[in-house]
Amino acid sequence: MISIASPELKEEEKQRVKEVLDSGMIADGPEVRSFEDEFASFCGTEHGVATSNGTTALHTAFEALGIGNGDTVVTSPFSFVASANAIRLAGATPVFADIDPETFNLDPQAVEDIVRQRDVDAILAVHLYGLPADLGQLQDIADEHDLVLVEDAAQAHGAEYDDMKVGSFGDAACFSFYPTKNMTTGEGGMITTDRDDVAEQAASFANHGRSVDGGYEHVRVGQNYRMTSIAAVIGQVQLDRLPEYVETRRANAALLNRGLADSDLITPVEPNGCRHSYHQYTVRVDDRDKLAESLENAGVGTGVYYPTPIHKQPAYEDITCSAPVAEEVANDVLSLPVHPDLSPVDIETITQAVHEYEAQQ
Repeated sequence: MISIASPELKEEEKQRVKEVLDSGMIADGPEVRSFEDEFASFCGTEHGVATSNGTTALHTAFEALGIGNGDTVVTSPFSFVASANAIRLAGATPVFADIDPETFNLDPQAVEDIVRQRDVDAILAVHLYGLPADLGQLQDIADEHDLVLVEDAAQAHGAEYDDMKVGSFGDAACFSFYPTKNMTTGEGGMITTDRDDVAEQAASFANHGRSVDGGYEHVRVGQNYRMTSIAAVIGQVQLDRLPEYVETRRANAALLNRGLADSDLITPVEPNGCRHSYHQYTVRVDDRDKLAESLENAGVGTGVYYPTPIHKQPAYEDITCSAPVAEEVANDVLSLPVHPDLSPVDIETITQAVHEYEAQQ
């Protein structure tokens, strides 16, 4: 079976973990500080603040930015539910703007319409599947209306917008290091920012509100969202390999594009100025479930990310939202394998299985 994801953890990660275990200092130690600095440098920002996962990174970022009770955050309804959950965890209210049918990211015009109709405090721009959102237009909207801009880059490690790494735009950005992501720490998250105040408050909030000077002075109410040294050393090794991983994903996506060019599938786009990192290779297709079943029978794993828009989830049924594009897209997206562990034979198997399915219709 060709899996939809394949985390790559090798001997170097195992050796680094063993060194941490042997040291006896396995919690929030110097390895975490080093990983924060290295990841921030990769993104081109002044600061990195590590957390226990991507959701806690988002929650921490909102707390550090002062987004909370009574505030409103515009975001995408077509994302993993953590995007909206983090807004609510901070005490704010999510408002959903519709998406672009080609990029699956926030439609800036839909965001602009909402911002002009009601009070809004922040924008959470999701870089879905590894494709950067339209950061130019979204930053313009944020600047014009004096809004906080946060990037949800949980799926976009190594992606670029206008030759700059995602994670370096807006007031803060958040990453996830879940095992299926372009790089992993097992579980983990990271906030990147150029703002000294945001970095300081984020580091404090993620560590029980402790003063950055250390000790047992707690200057705010916080959470225990710390990353372990075990996770950090895995992340350091993975970060070194990230550029290679992204290049391989992009090469695999290019092969899939060529192999599926004469199929009925709508393949991913890469707008001018964007560099897709292909966390997922997501197509649109009529009768998605039938194709997925056929591919499964041919030994090809697939995934549906995401079958239900957030505003249609029971937990968010109290939110009134008009997002017809998101609802339509959710009915026909299907993700195909694109991870670095694929061989040329695997990609040929995937494209051939699609063509065989279409020939039978």
